[in-house]
Amino acid sequence: MSNTPHELAEEFPQHVEKMSALKVSNAHFAKLFESYHDVNRAVHRAETNIEPMEQLAEVELRKTRSRLKDEIAAMLND
Repeated sequence: MSNTPHELAEEFPQHVEKMSALKVSNAHFAKLFESYHDVNRAVHRAETNIEPMEQLAEVELRKTRSRLKDEIAAMLND
Protein backbone atom coordinates (compact mmCIF):
# COMPACT_ATOMS: atom_id res chain seq x y z
CA MET A 1 0.00 0.00 0.00
CA SER A 2 1.15 3.52 -0.74
CA ASN A 3 2.25 6.07 1.84
CA THR A 4 0.06 8.64 0.11
CA PRO A 5 -3.09 9.37 2.12
CA HIS A 6 -6.55 9.23 0.56
CA GLU A 7 -5.84 6.38 -1.86
CA LEU A 8 -9.13 4.98 -3.15
CA ALA A 9 -8.46 1.48 -1.82
CA GLU A 10 -8.17 3.02 1.65
CA GLU A 11 -11.17 5.30 1.17
CA PHE A 12 -13.42 2.49 -0.10
CA PRO A 13 -11.95 -0.79 1.22
CA GLN A 14 -15.31 -2.54 0.83
CA HIS A 15 -15.28 -1.76 -2.91
CA VAL A 16 -11.74 -2.78 -3.92
CA GLU A 17 -12.96 -5.65 -6.12
CA LYS A 18 -15.71 -3.54 -7.68
CA MET A 19 -13.19 -0.77 -8.48
CA SER A 20 -10.93 -3.28 -10.21
CA ALA A 21 -13.83 -4.59 -12.28
CA LEU A 22 -15.10 -1.11 -13.18
CA LYS A 23 -11.64 0.04 -14.28
CA VAL A 24 -11.72 -2.72 -16.90
CA SER A 25 -15.37 -2.56 -17.93
CA ASN A 26 -16.20 1.15 -17.71
CA ALA A 27 -14.02 3.69 -19.54
CA HIS A 28 -15.55 6.64 -17.69
CA PHE A 29 -14.81 5.05 -14.31
CA ALA A 30 -11.26 4.24 -15.43
CA LYS A 31 -10.72 7.89 -16.39
CA LEU A 32 -12.16 9.12 -13.08
CA PHE A 33 -9.99 6.65 -11.18
CA GLU A 34 -6.83 7.80 -13.00
CA SER A 35 -7.72 11.47 -12.58
CA TYR A 36 -8.31 10.99 -8.86
CA HIS A 37 -4.97 9.22 -8.54
CA ASP A 38 -3.14 12.05 -10.35
CA VAL A 39 -4.83 14.81 -8.34
CA ASN A 40 -4.35 12.97 -5.06
CA ARG A 41 -0.63 12.61 -5.73
CA ALA A 42 -0.39 16.31 -6.60
CA VAL A 43 -2.15 17.25 -3.34
CA HIS A 44 0.18 14.99 -1.38
CA ARG A 45 3.27 16.50 -3.06
CA ALA A 46 1.99 20.00 -2.27
CA GLU A 47 1.13 19.15 1.35
CA THR A 48 4.55 17.63 1.98
CA ASN A 49 6.35 20.50 0.21
CA ILE A 50 7.89 18.17 -2.35
CA GLU A 51 6.28 20.42 -4.96
CA PRO A 52 5.08 23.50 -3.07
CA MET A 53 2.35 25.61 -4.63
CA GLU A 54 0.29 28.63 -3.75
CA GLN A 55 -2.38 27.97 -1.15
CA LEU A 56 -5.25 28.82 -3.52
CA ALA A 57 -3.98 26.30 -6.08
CA GLU A 58 -3.70 23.64 -3.39
CA VAL A 59 -7.25 24.36 -2.21
CA GLU A 60 -8.54 24.01 -5.77
CA LEU A 61 -6.74 20.66 -6.11
CA ARG A 62 -8.41 19.45 -2.91
CA LYS A 63 -11.81 20.53 -4.25
CA THR A 64 -11.14 18.66 -7.49
CA ARG A 65 -10.14 15.57 -5.53
CA SER A 66 -13.33 15.80 -3.49
CA ARG A 67 -15.52 16.10 -6.61
CA LEU A 68 -13.82 13.11 -8.21
CA LYS A 69 -14.18 11.07 -5.02
CA ASP A 70 -17.89 11.93 -4.82
CA GLU A 71 -18.45 10.83 -8.41
CA ILE A 72 -16.51 7.62 -7.86
CA ALA A 73 -18.47 6.91 -4.67
CA ALA A 74 -21.76 7.40 -6.54
CA MET A 75 -20.68 4.89 -9.19
CA LEU A 76 -19.56 2.39 -6.57
CA ASN A 77 -22.86 2.61 -4.74
CA ASP A 78 -25.01 2.05 -7.84
